[in-house]
Amino acid sequence: MDKYYVLGNPIAHSKSPLIHARFAELTGQSLQYERLLVPLESFTATLAELVQDGIKGCNVTVPFKLQAFDAAATRTDRAQLAQAANTLVLQGGAIHADNTDGVGLVSDIQNNAGVSLDGRDVLLIGAGGAGAGALASLMAAGPRRLVLVNRTRAKADALVARHLAHTSMQGLLQKTELLAQDLQGLTGNFDVVINASASSLAGADVPVPASVLKPGALACDMMYGPAAAGFMAWARDNGATPRDGLGMLVEQAAEAFALWRGVRPPSGQVLQEMRAQLA
Repeated sequence: MDKYYVLGNPIAHSKSPLIHARFAELTGQSLQYERLLVPLESFTATLAELVQDGIKGCNVTVPFKLQAFDAAATRTDRAQLAQAANTLVLQGGAIHADNTDGVGLVSDIQNNAGVSLDGRDVLLIGAGGAGAGALASLMAAGPRRLVLVNRTRAKADALVARHLAHTSMQGLLQKTELLAQDLQGLTGNFDVVINASASSLAGADVPVPASVLKPGALACDMMYGPAAAGFMAWARDNGATPRDGLGMLVEQAAEAFALWRGVRPPSGQVLQEMRAQLA
């Protein structure tokens, strides 16, 4: 039976095994998917052992996404732009890296929340790993304007510059204005606001003013569960439609599953089931 793992530290909280087990059940795929706690200093050695053991693929979560990217022989454009990988395809001893976080986010917004990003104004908060993983896929959805803000402006500028220079972005840039702004001097309002910063996880205040929200805007946090509660309440209190990151979690898993198995699982059904369980 083909084996897959999610690698991280910590990892006991991961819902990926539940999601992929349900995907396998619904698509008739025979596979085994487990969590693997990787010592902080042992990611490279652990991955080499998995390759030698014939494992077919891995999901990678914090804090190993950068190391997963570095370990790969080949990488997708979206992994190159993020400079991080959350999905590895292992075949014949070779490691291929992808980043499915962004496409998972976009799929959740457009398919599950029913909000098209085409021609919209989008604000992305956070230029760390989560924001970097999302930026290219958000661009591909065709917004009119995509603004990136970060606590450290230089980090946002560097991420935008990398996307502006990449060959895969040139056609997209003819439609979408991509720019970085100062977090403190942020101007304008947006149809969709996405929090990819660490503020929710840290229990901190939302790092942007409510004036960024157009009436009825969609406000998405990449966190879910209790960590997203503060952002969700802020969005609701200021006239926006709140959305947590559970759908993104399921949709990025669906993209990885499709890469590994060649079949697209019914992610919308699995998301509904998970929300019912959490309720």
